[in-house]
Amino acid sequence: METTTVTAKDNYIRQSPYKMRLVLNLIRGCDVQEALNILTFTKRKAAIDINQVLESAIANASANHSLDASNLFISKAIADEGPTLKRFRPRARGRAGRINKRTSHVLIELESKTE
Repeated sequence: METTTVTAKDNYIRQSPYKMRLVLNLIRGCDVQEALNILTFTKRKAAIDINQVLESAIANASANHSLDASNLFISKAIADEGPTLKRFRPRARGRAGRINKRTSHVLIELESKTE
């Protein structure tokens, strides 16, 4: 039996990839329902954005591939680095300090469990 993989992606999320990976490490390899529970009770801003991507992946699985959500698990969860917004803050003696506002691209891949 072939396993079907379903993906969902969100680009240019205004949060650093490091912070996103901290939350993605919690849900990687989990069942979909368990991952939704973990994201609901995680006290990090990244959990809100990742929850949206996960729900999008579940919707893609049911709409495009007719898969049951209770039979899915997270096979891949990646946060890659997006473009960095460069800003400057005035410092002492006429200098300028650089501020990097990082963005990230999140990819979640779901697979159906084989019986």
